[in-house]
Amino acid sequence: MASKVRYSLCLAPIQTGATGLPMTPNNDHAMMEEIVLPEHLLPIGSVLGQGVTALELCMVLAKIFRVQYTEVALLRLEGGLLRFIFPDYLRTTGAIPLSSKAVAAHTALSKKAEIFNNFARVKHASIFETIKPENKDEAAAPAPIQKLMSVPILDRDSAVVGVIQISRKALDPKYAPDFSREDLHDLEVIAGLLSTAPALMTN
Repeated sequence: MASKVRYSLCLAPIQTGATGLPMTPNNDHAMMEEIVLPEHLLPIGSVLGQGVTALELCMVLAKIFRVQYTEVALLRLEGGLLRFIFPDYLRTTGAIPLSSKAVAAHTALSKKAEIFNNFARVKHASIFETIKPENKDEAAAPAPIQKLMSVPILDRDSAVVGVIQISRKALDPKYAPDFSREDLHDLEVIAGLLSTAPALMTN
């Protein structure tokens, strides 16, 4: 059985006294949330701080979920639109209105994590799947998404700040392993840590 390490998350700002030194927060005003991370999720702790790029964050996510980093999508909610923070080549292609049929929009509105192991058969907006990265062979069509996990990123007030999606792409579903309920739970735990991550908020 994998060992677990505790990850403490302070949800209250650190206050300083007259000396400029940090004060012990009043228990009435501070919320300390202790999250127990299983060992295989510990790498996420290294990409939650300042100076981390969306690429670095998504590379770690890709390794945790055993996918290519191009199969990770990170979106931030801005004024009723979900804008791509990653992958970089989708940042300038437009945004997803919450009123659209896109799975990301449904995830944001429902505030519920979703898993699709037959995604190719699910009715969805596929326009972003057809856009090729600039460095891809022009003759090769992008492989469609076969499996998908889509999870809302919520702040401490349960307001949506973004959506994180992990996919598996392949020309045939049999070449894309299913995601498990454990995978979805892991992504929900990670989403809970991303709401204040600079890689999401400052890119």
